[in-house]
Order: sequence, then C-alpha cells, then structure tokens
Amino acid sequence: MGDQGMDRRRFLATASAAAAAAALGGCASSSSAANAGTANASRAAGSSRLPIGFSTLGTPKWTWIQTLDFAAAHGFAAVELRGILDQMDLSKVPEFQPSRLAQTKRELADRGLVVPDLGASINLHEQDQTKRAAAMAETRRFIDLASAMETPYVRVFGNEYPKGMERKAVLEYIGAGLRELGEYGRPRNVSVIIESHGAFTDSPSLLELMRLADSPNVAILWDAHHTFVGGEQPENTVAQLGKFIRHTHLKDSVPSGTDRKYVLTGTGEVPVKRQVAALARIGYKGYYSFEWEKRWHPEIEEPEVAVAQYATVMAGYLRDAGITASASR
Repeated sequence: MGDQGMDRRRFLATASAAAAAAALGGCASSSSAANAGTANASRAAGSSRLPIGFSTLGTPKWTWIQTLDFAAAHGFAAVELRGILDQMDLSKVPEFQPSRLAQTKRELADRGLVVPDLGASINLHEQDQTKRAAAMAETRRFIDLASAMETPYVRVFGNEYPKGMERKAVLEYIGAGLRELGEYGRPRNVSVIIESHGAFTDSPSLLELMRLADSPNVAILWDAHHTFVGGEQPENTVAQLGKFIRHTHLKDSVPSGTDRKYVLTGTGEVPVKRQVAALARIGYKGYYSFEWEKRWHPEIEEPEVAVAQYATVMAGYLRDAGITASASR
C-alpha cells in the first residue's frame, strides 16, 4: 500500500476509502474529523485544525510526500518524525539535508503542518563510553536539525537500570546526560524530552530525573500507554508530571499472552479518553500524537486504517474534553 512508486492520487484515494471503511465498521465516533482534511491544506487550514498528530513510526513504507499528503487530507496538524522509509537517523534523510531543507519546510507549510518532535533512538543509560559518546553526538545532530526546522523538541530514552548499578547512581547518570543535552539545546531553542518508556515509566523516577537535570530545556514526553500498563492511572500521572509534559504518545492495546497487542483507538483497555481529559484539565498546549508501532509490529493494522481512524476518534475525545481547533499550539 505504501510503496515508493505509488501514485499520490491513488495513495490518497485508497487512504480515504480505508478511513471510510473504518468509520462504517463502528471504530469511529465522529464523521467531522474524517472530512476535516478534504479541502486543500494551507497555513489557514492548519491553524483551524485540532491539535492532533502522528508519528512516522507508524508509516514505515510511506515517502515524505505521502506522509504529508495523508496528514493534511485527514485533518492532522502535526507530524512527529521517527524515521522516513528505511532511514532512522533523521540527520541523514535526504529531505532534511541543508540544501533541501528550505523546500521541505515549504512543503510542510503549504499543507498547514508542523513537526513538533524529532525522535532520536538513543539510550542515556548506556555505560560504554564509546557508545555513549556516539549517542550524545547523534542527539546533538538531532538538536541542530530541530533548530533548523523550528521544531521545539527532541525525544530521548533513559531506558534501563544497568546491572550492578544502584538506582540512585543510574538516575544521576541519566540526569547528567539530560542536563548536558538541555544546555546544548538552550541557545538553539530546542528542549530535550525524555519518554516514559522502558524502566522509566513511573512518575517518581521521572520526577527525580527532572530534579537532577535541573534545566528549563529538559522535559517529559508522556507515553500514556506505558504509564498505564505500568500501573498508574492517567489522572495520577498527570497530577505528578503535568507541569513537565510537553508532548504525548497515545495508543490503545489489549493483553496478549505475557505482552500487549496494539489495537485501534478506543477498542482496547487503555483509557485514552481519560488520558486526553486529564491533559485538558491542566491546560496542556501540546499535540495529542498517535504512536502506531507498525515499524516494530508489522502484523498490526495498516496505517491507512489506523491513523485515519485515530483522527476521527480523537476528534470526538478532544471535543468532549473541551479542546477546540483554536486551542492548538
């Protein structure tokens, strides 16, 4: 469906048909969002959209232009970048090279889209100093690219507690890394956000990392799925972390053996609607971003269906929470 040779018109027509099929199947609760992107996208159209986005982790076979066209056609305001096609290092993607970047920014603006976050794959728990240095260098490249794109955030992971290290020492080590990256990002108007992921999904640990980093350019990406599966209710997580949350990853799932299976939004056990409502109550001004892990889980629903269905369902959740298009960033 998403191969590089696909004609753009056929791609969008097929995607629209998939979205309609999902809605008719009862997976969507509102038709207004499904129709939100039918007109030509523009800066004015972008400013009137709901603050929803999706990550390119969910669209591993889509080209850059296919991604933008789909986002605009389905009423998204933002596209979060985590690889394009087979290239995960965004600093090496052709569209993000210095000679191409001005055109890339025009392509976003012409469709009324923004890029709120670049997703780096680095783990700040890494103890091997050669690997650590490579990870920090990669993140600095991402920060430089984010600055050039006027993208406010670069995501990193803490990820694990290495064997043989005390919890306090690990937190201090990761906190120092966050502070170093935050200071690099400060003059570039970019903040580093650590995702609630891996071993760092509990609010007390994330709060401690914010204290240790002690930087205005370090904050949190709330992967609301992971904190919920880890045992926290969304209202409690937001009460503890809310002032540090700058970006989100939202998705739904059901138990599957000893793991979880991702399912269409609103059809599983994760209280996505409550997560949205909890953010709305504290006046969260960021994007509600869909992270459909298609790159890691090829067996789950195709993005043409899942991403379109998210736009429709999330429109209903946001309106029920009192979030309107004018509330977007």
